Amino acid sequence: MVDFLRLAHVLGATVLFGTGMGIAFFMAMAHSTRDARVVAHVAATVVIADTLFTATAVILQPLTGAWLAHEIGWPLTEGWIVLSLALYVLTGLFWLPVVAIQIRLRNLARAAASDGLPLPAEYFRLYRIWFALGFPAFFCVILILWLMLTRPSIHLF
Repeated sequence: MVDFLRLAHVLGATVLFGTGMGIAFFMAMAHSTRDARVVAHVAATVVIADTLFTATAVILQPLTGAWLAHEIGWPLTEGWIVLSLALYVLTGLFWLPVVAIQIRLRNLARAAASDGLPLPAEYFRLYRIWFALGFPAFFCVILILWLMLTRPSIHLF
């Protein structure tokens, strides 16, 4: 069971990291065209990917992690686990507004494309916020991966 849980947990982490990086890359590439039709199409795909892959992994990650810790005998009060969970919550606090912004970016691009207009100023303002929120989330995920791999001795209590 431990091997299965470890595999599920690593796959979930891979999906979270990979989907996040892929979404960021494709949104940035679409944005660089400044073409409302391209942005609308890519943003629609990004919203679907976040719903199917990221949201599913977000739910399963703590479940597989807690179950794995239980099976191995690691208390959830281990410093590296507590820090990982805190960073996971922090990542979520950045991710939730990003999801809402992605939906808004998609809608603004769809409206502009439908009307044959350029992307509006609100789109560019929201894109800058979306982009800025991605950096701390990205670094939190990298730190979580490092904590999972190294399991350093961290005494919090």
